Parts: sequence; C-alpha cells; structure tokens
Amino acid sequence: MTTDRNITGYTEVAYGGVGVLVGPDRGAYPYGNSLLVRGTTETLVVDPSLSLVAAAPPADVVLVSHVHEDHIAGLGSYDVPVHVHEGELDALRSRAALIAGLGVPPEAFEAVDAMLRDEFHVHGRPDATGFEDGAVFDLGGRTVTVVHLPGHTVGHCGFLVEPDGFLFIADIDLTSFGPYYGDAGSELADFEASMRRCREIDARWYGTSHQKGVIEGADEFRRRLDAYAAVVEQREAALLALLGEPRTVDEIVEHRLVYRAHVEGPHVRPVERRTAVQHLDRLLSGGRVVEVEPGRFRAA
Repeated sequence: MTTDRNITGYTEVAYGGVGVLVGPDRGAYPYGNSLLVRGTTETLVVDPSLSLVAAAPPADVVLVSHVHEDHIAGLGSYDVPVHVHEGELDALRSRAALIAGLGVPPEAFEAVDAMLRDEFHVHGRPDATGFEDGAVFDLGGRTVTVVHLPGHTVGHCGFLVEPDGFLFIADIDLTSFGPYYGDAGSELADFEASMRRCREIDARWYGTSHQKGVIEGADEFRRRLDAYAAVVEQREAALLALLGEPRTVDEIVEHRLVYRAHVEGPHVRPVERRTAVQHLDRLLSGGRVVEVEPGRFRAA
C-alpha cells in the first residue's frame, strides 16, 4: 500500500492497481471515497465525489454505485461515458427523478433541489447508460465486475476489481450508524440479502464509501460486517421495547429508530417512517407485533 498526497482535496492510497481517493474527514458525508482503477488500455473512476470537483484525475469511463448526491457530486468533471445500474438510470439522468426517489415531502422539493444543484453540482446526465449484475469492464490487464447489492437503493452496486482482489461495497459502509434503507426505493430484506452476498465474496481488500475506508482480509471484514448488520436487530429490539404499550406509527416516528434527537432536516421524518413501517411489517408477519386497533400496534 502506498500513499500520495496532492492538492485536489483527496488523498490517493494505492491497493495494488486500485487507487482509493480518500475525501476529507476519511470520506465522511458530504464527502466520500472514490476509486481510480488503471488498466493498460483504459482508466476508470468509481463514484466521483465532492473532492473531485475542483481537480479530477483523468479517466476514460465512470461507474456510479448508486445515485445519491455524495456519489455523483464530481460527475461534471468527466465528459466520458457514464454507467449506472439500469434501475437508477432515470435518477442519474434527471435531478427531479433523483429527488422523487429520495422520497422527500413535496413541500421540501424546492429546498432539496437547490441543495443538490448548488452544494453537490448535480445537473443530471441524460447520456448515462445502464449495466446489469455481472457486467464486466475490461481495462486491459484489469477488470471491474458489477456486483448488484440492492436495499440501500434499488440499483446499489459494488464492484470487484481483479486480479487485485478489491471489492468496493459503496454504502454498505460498516459505520456505527448502521444500514440505511430509508429511501422511497429502499428495502430492508434486500439490504440484508446484499450483506449476506458480500459475506460470501472472498477478497483481499474491501473498500467502503465513507469513514471506515478499506478493510484488509476476509475474516476482519466479516467481523465488521456482522457488527454493522446487528444494528438492524438493535432497531428492532428498540421498537419492540417501545411497543410494550400500544403506539401509532407517528409515535414511533417521534421516538426515532434511525436518527438521534438533534438531527433535523426534511429527510428525517420520511426516513424514520419508512424504516418504522418496514420493521412493523416484518414483526406483524412474524406474529411478534399485533394491531390492537386500527393504526395502533403492540408487542405480542
């Protein structure tokens, strides 16, 4: 592993032929960690972040793991082919479609639109094309294979770089915040399946989009992945404890399963509601929660 500091707002750390472009504060939001993958015939960038707005390394193609603003903020630096999972093509091509997929309330649309435009430089890429699970990008002596990992978003993907054995898992980011499945197109069951898929892939390095960076070795990665997945169980346990007496969904939202009390913004209540409803549905179907009267739920 080698390290090279430069003046473009990121630090490039090399893992074999994969350069991880680490953003400020270890890639914490609103920044992120991008990839620069060099082959003998082409160079590829994954998830151009805010750090790549001022000065981006040259590349022949861009891959986007999923269409969230922190993963595409530097996309305007590249007038080259751009690819994303076909399930998120509309969101990448149009800022309005992106906002709709986030599921923000209508009254917040204008503010979110301005934030995406002014703070994250999101302008849409109507030229973007789609890929599917298993698609391979051959860079000459080095390949990048798409690994579809839905749940965080419908088209969320990882990328396996070979022969280096580097698996980029994007926003399965192993942070203490835990899995995020609060978008309009998010799905808890899919997220859990994606974590299981990651667990089955043997790699030398596992790269994340945010603070945890790169984990070396499958055993250490699986240990951290298990701890990350356990946050889902912790949320469920907190919900069951709250439902020791009957509660409405609104009351669950006010209690919060995802965000701490000081966090504010137009996204908070919608995310809390979608998260709560997904857990409620699972607990109801498993007989662990009952609906004692219309709209009021209690632990069984």
